[in-house]
Amino acid sequence: MKRFLIFLLLSTWTTCILAQGELDQQQKVFFRNEKSFGVQLNSDGIGIGYRVGKRIDYLNKIIIEIDGGTLKNPKEHKQRYPYSQASSFVYGKLNSTFYMRGGLGRQHELFSKEDYGGISIRYFYSGGPSLAIYKPIYYVVLYPVPGTIPYEYVQKEEKFDLNAITSPQDIYGKAPFTKGLEELKVLPGVYAKAGFNFEYSKEDRVIHAIEFGGQINVYSKEVPIMAIAHNKQFFPSIFLSYRFGIIADPLHPETNSVINIFRRKRQ
Repeated sequence: MKRFLIFLLLSTWTTCILAQGELDQQQKVFFRNEKSFGVQLNSDGIGIGYRVGKRIDYLNKIIIEIDGGTLKNPKEHKQRYPYSQASSFVYGKLNSTFYMRGGLGRQHELFSKEDYGGISIRYFYSGGPSLAIYKPIYYVVLYPVPGTIPYEYVQKEEKFDLNAITSPQDIYGKAPFTKGLEELKVLPGVYAKAGFNFEYSKEDRVIHAIEFGGQINVYSKEVPIMAIAHNKQFFPSIFLSYRFGIIADPLHPETNSVINIFRRKRQ
């Protein structure tokens, strides 16, 4: 009888342990919503973003993202006034231009990670509204003082005007970025984005991933970036980004802050 009771207790304890292990596996399958930040290098600028991935099933997620960055014209070329420490500038540039956008998309896992040292491969696509936000650039322009030999110059902060600023040598540098903020303008548009995600974290609850792909921003009219080069309405580009974040646990919401990425231990 005593041996039977010991056997029964051991059996019950083992069953509980196994059942708990199965629950953990189920959590890994069904409860793997994601929160991540991204730093992105585009062929026409740089960007940062935030993304939430909500699992639909074992291999698919709905993604919600917000990001922003810079838009550049391919004809931009930085210069500096000779023998000076003044800020560099792009001759002929009218506006500093940025984008802000938010969208919905989908992510599908092609290959799942088998162990902590593995890599999972997904493809994703997203799209939604995009805003081009631009402000005029003010330059420190040099004007010679008549009657002075050698020439003395007076400095004025002005927007680029091809009739007045006929050469890069007329520009000493850029005025502070805050100059012209009250003249911000916005153009509405849309964007589409698609690529591949390679997630390689050695932590079960932490995300480290590299992404690459292509994207396009399209606006209601040409964005006035340059005065002496063709401006565009369509901004296609390729991108490479690094993402970091966490797998959200709905059973323990107190652990879902992204700050926990810096203090998690391997599961």
